[in-house]
Amino acid sequence: MSQAIVDNNAHMDAISSTLIYLTSKEKEIVKKNMACTSYRKGEVIYKEGETPEGLTFLVKGKVKIYKEGIGGRDWIARMVKPVEMVGYRAVFAEENYNASAQTIEDSVICIVDKRVIFSILRNNPDLMFFIMKMLAAELGHSNTRTVTLTQKHIRGRLAETLLFLRDTYGFEEDGQTLKVYLSREDLANLSNMTASNAIRTLSSFNSEGIIVLDGRKIKMVNMPQIEKISRLG
Repeated sequence: MSQAIVDNNAHMDAISSTLIYLTSKEKEIVKKNMACTSYRKGEVIYKEGETPEGLTFLVKGKVKIYKEGIGGRDWIARMVKPVEMVGYRAVFAEENYNASAQTIEDSVICIVDKRVIFSILRNNPDLMFFIMKMLAAELGHSNTRTVTLTQKHIRGRLAETLLFLRDTYGFEEDGQTLKVYLSREDLANLSNMTASNAIRTLSSFNSEGIIVLDGRKIKMVNMPQIEKISRLG
């Protein structure tokens, strides 16, 4: 079960590393109007259709943003790492969430009252411009992913997903094992394919010596070949 956290100091430092244009006074205002909560793996942070309570930050852990599809099959639109904002498009558009957010490992979430954020943005043009750039970059990324997942073949889509996870979360100390452990279903939902196709393609990559599988751990041992498969689609 999720649990409220009282001490916000360390988490405020993490958020400040993202909102780099906050003044010292604004940081104090944010800290006083921020609530932090720890979530266990698999807990839902918010559901599609709910109204945002404030601007949400992931300060620890990993989160997936997904839309529920037909027949119970989800589509993962985004993966979030610390310290990033979660569901911020709905906040700034003043709309309900158009997707759901769920932890994929134990996480800490901090929510800042949106009225406080709006007040700060009206008086801090540097921060406003910074967030505009983030929104624009996210839109460009979403457009690229949409093209990738609709035009590439299954092998190209899965290779693209492995590279996406590499770029998002990086590797373990061995420099090859992805630092995120997803279920086969999540890998499929992130690659816009069925779970059976994801399992089959992973097994194919494994037998070809492109990756090494160890449960949910994926070691990318032939990076040039993965990049080639993604590029050719």
